[in-house]
Order: sequence, then structure tokens, then C-alpha cells
Amino acid sequence: AVLKLPAGHAFVPQPHATRMLNAMGNPGNDPRLQGLIFPQGDGAGWFITVRYEDSGHILDDDAREWNADELLQGFRDGTEAANEERQKLGVPALEILGWAEKPVYDAATHRLVWAMSSREKGAPADQPQGVNYNTYVLGREGYFSLNLVTGLAELPQHKGAALGMLDALKFDEGKRYADYNASTDRTAEYGLAALVVGVAAKKLGFLALAGVFLAKFAKVGLVALAVLGGGAAKLFQRKKKAAGAASEPAPPQA
Repeated sequence: AVLKLPAGHAFVPQPHATRMLNAMGNPGNDPRLQGLIFPQGDGAGWFITVRYEDSGHILDDDAREWNADELLQGFRDGTEAANEERQKLGVPALEILGWAEKPVYDAATHRLVWAMSSREKGAPADQPQGVNYNTYVLGREGYFSLNLVTGLAELPQHKGAALGMLDALKFDEGKRYADYNASTDRTAEYGLAALVVGVAAKKLGFLALAGVFLAKFAKVGLVALAVLGGGAAKLFQRKKKAAGAASEPAPPQA
């Protein structure tokens, strides 16, 4: 596929994208990661991870029958299971508050969009909520995911950026969803609902709480970043060097 990056944005390719994630406190190397998209300039309050999953062709017929309430409960159950691992790592447990945007699949463009809001478990009700705005575009042999990380309050302002990136991403001829050949191509073992719950719950472990830090540390140059899976994220504050500054606060961990 080809991503024609709109003006006013910067793309960090591999291997530099992984080095950037590692430098900001996210260890490991995700082979699916293609790069990172940032808006140019300061104070934009969002970023996008671009990943490609060689899943095989994903059949989309289950999108006609899924129940958003059942998907939500499945995601909550998966997050509860992932909280056990979070506690082992000394990371606060999370709770899923609900859909920031219910899953919507466009069969004409083969695009899936959904967003889930969350916060630390037991946190005050007025604590800012984080959100991952997940967008997917399906192809012949797999799919691209473009995950926008921002604060829940800022989602209406920034989600157009993620949708614009979907428009800017085009599969090559022969690799489009319509080019699928059932007799020769590999078919994925899961459908669209798994992109919302099954795969995410299995691989998740973490869910973005970007809003907490975007609200609290925006004035000192926050960079939030997603790590594992479609909804997975850790957020760290990037140190902003200032002339004459004796020290900077340590990067907070979500």
C-alpha cells in the first residue's frame, strides 16, 4: 500500500519509529509497526501509529450481525484478565467505561472504526478519560491499523486526522480487498468482531489513558504512544529541554 501523507504531518519510518518508542520507555520491537505519524508543530495533542497485520484475508460478513453491547462486555472481560498482568508489572489496573464511538464497518470501503474510553480503576469520576480511536482498512492479505491516541475530550477535534489518513492510504492493485481469491489466498482465522474484541483482548494488556496526561502535562510537551495491539498503549512524558533548566520531572507511567 501507499500512504500519501497530507501536508502538515510528519512520518517517522522504521527503524527510527521503534527507536523512538524505545527511547520514550516502550521496550521491544513490534514487527507490525510501519511508522508513526505526528502533526507538525507543538501542542497538537495526538499521534497515530501505523501497523500492518499479515492476518490473511478477513471475511467481513459478521459485521452484519454483531451486537455492540456484547462486544463491549467482551472487551471489559478481556481487560479484567489483562489487569492481572498489569499488576505484576506495577501498573495501575484499568476499567473500560464504554464506547466513545461504537464499531462501524463500511462494506463499500472495507473500513472499520471504533473507539473505547477508559481510566485507571477506582479513579475519581472527574479524572480525564483516555481514548484510542481505532481505524482499520482491510486488504487482500491482511489489514492496516491506524490508531489515534488522544484525550477523550479532544477526540471530536482530532478524529478527522485519523479518518483523513484512511483516505490517504491506498492498497496497490492486486492487493485490494476485492482482489481476494478464495481458492488460492489464505483466509484469517477470525472475523471483524475479533479486531474489536478477540484479538485486542488477547494481545492487549494495556489500554491508552492518553487523556490523563494530555490534560496534566500538555504544557511541558507530552508525547503519548501506543505499544501492544490495536488498543494497547503506554504513555510517557517526553522531556522538553529548556535553557537553564536544572532538571525535568521523571516521565509518568500509565
